[in-house]
Amino acid sequence: MCTATLNMFDFPENLTFHIGKYVSDLVDWLTVNCSGFFDAIKSGLLWLLINFNDFLVWVPWWFFILTIFLLACQYKSVTSGIVFAVFLFLIGIFGYWDMTMFTLAIVVASVVISLIIGIPLGVLMAYNKRFEIIAKPLLDAMQTMPTFVYLIPAIFFFGLGLVPGVLSTIIYALPPVMRLTNLAIRGVPDEVVEAGLSFGSSKWQLLKKVQIPQALPTIMAGINQTTMMALAMVVVASMVGVEGLGLEVLTALNQIDVAKGFEAGLSIVFLAIIIDRLTLAISEKSQRRI
Repeated sequence: MCTATLNMFDFPENLTFHIGKYVSDLVDWLTVNCSGFFDAIKSGLLWLLINFNDFLVWVPWWFFILTIFLLACQYKSVTSGIVFAVFLFLIGIFGYWDMTMFTLAIVVASVVISLIIGIPLGVLMAYNKRFEIIAKPLLDAMQTMPTFVYLIPAIFFFGLGLVPGVLSTIIYALPPVMRLTNLAIRGVPDEVVEAGLSFGSSKWQLLKKVQIPQALPTIMAGINQTTMMALAMVVVASMVGVEGLGLEVLTALNQIDVAKGFEAGLSIVFLAIIIDRLTLAISEKSQRRI
């Protein structure tokens, strides 16, 4: 009786199916037959990242701080400019200036690629209902999936190092700008669209001169979210060997080095505050101009 009861609750052992073997075979096939494609992606990403990093390291630290101060004064306030300048100065005092520039280079490269891919796809979602129906579940999956999972497919094709970290960051940061671009284009009032059409605008002219300017504040909000998600993922990407502030935090955790962890973590917080406040301020100012 007891055995029968157990059998009713235990899943039958003969009903097993493992999909992992087929995924492994697919990865092996792609690695062998598409090596040129993956090498091209790897070379392109490394070129972009190295150039961004070289530029940021080439800029004198005081000029970088002055630029952020002036941007904050222009788009927020003098007080914000002073606070941001102090934050950056503290990062330099902690000894993390070069690592901060490297982290910033990864974020900038990832965000640029995310925007190049995400904004056109968001526009396509707004214009094509079928594409939106297909894309939305994929975006849901991308946003609900644990961040560590993003590292797995990238490691399969590119191994450990910088490239899988950047690719994971791009995939993780892509959904917000796609969603908000779609939402922004669809949110343009019908009266405005009809007015544009009544003046004989083509679809491209309507998009470029009417819909994009009207949707710009919401698109800027998407860019802000994409930037913040890229910064968050850069820290996680340190688990596959991506250098920068994230790797310093990971090393501090492994060594239980509270001082190092606090300073590196605080530097990331400072960087996140500056990026978030500046991009939001630019977004709000662009909204007021419309």
